[in-house]
Amino acid sequence: MTAPNIASPNTITGTTAVLAVTTTATAIITNSSGSNTVCKVNSLIVANINGSTAATVNVDVYRSSTAYPIAYQISIPAGASLDILNRYVYLQEGDTLRCTASVNSYLTAVASYEVIS
Repeated sequence: MTAPNIASPNTITGTTAVLAVTTTATAIITNSSGSNTVCKVNSLIVANINGSTAATVNVDVYRSSTAYPIAYQISIPAGASLDILNRYVYLQEGDTLRCTASVNSYLTAVASYEVIS
């Protein structure tokens, strides 16, 4: 694994990922092993699109078969959204940012990030 020097990158590509969050931990951003990149996650917004019932969300960085929680059982009221991150998170090669909901079809997630090489 060769992560780039982010002080002098060759390229920075901004992108947005979206996810319908389910009760199974699912990747919204994956930085594949051997990619020679680092992903700088700028924001992760989770919205509850259900009109009447709150739902909870878990967010983690998955590395080497271990989940490291960023947010755990955070309640999002019906019709509301929450900005999960208040600082940048860097995903190294082989890392995945995952989301899990307490109920299917209630939550959506939008992540803004940069792929740096």
